Amino acid sequence: MLPSIFGENLFDDFFTDPFGLMPTVRGNDPLYGKHARNMMKTDVRELENTYELDIDLPGFKKDEIQVDLKDGYLTISASKGLDKDQQDKDGNYIRRERYAGVCTRSFYVGDTVRPEDIGAKYEDGILQLSIPKAVQRELPERTSITIL
Repeated sequence: MLPSIFGENLFDDFFTDPFGLMPTVRGNDPLYGKHARNMMKTDVRELENTYELDIDLPGFKKDEIQVDLKDGYLTISASKGLDKDQQDKDGNYIRRERYAGVCTRSFYVGDTVRPEDIGAKYEDGILQLSIPKAVQRELPERTSITIL
């Protein structure tokens, strides 16, 4: 376990890859900075009939978030563009930066779940999903098979 101060790893800047030669080292994402690895943290709770997911998506608006269910995979994606404009007194640009970023996360929920069965709510930067558990089939009482 590495020491950290204010949620930052003390060795993040020490072990950077300035030339992009090491594929395992994650650089700074221009939209989310060095905190990009903390995006979409998810809590999963199991209740009696459902699984409840709380996904952190701070700074996103409801219309920037998409939830899809395809082939048993629930995929959550959030995309955002960030504009930073600063101007001097005459309206000349000092700096213009435009970034776009997308983060996605997928969960396998099974083939029996339908999109209309999933409940979704977005409030205060947290996406809450309620996914029903797959219906358990009861095993037949008879276990022997008749041979013809």
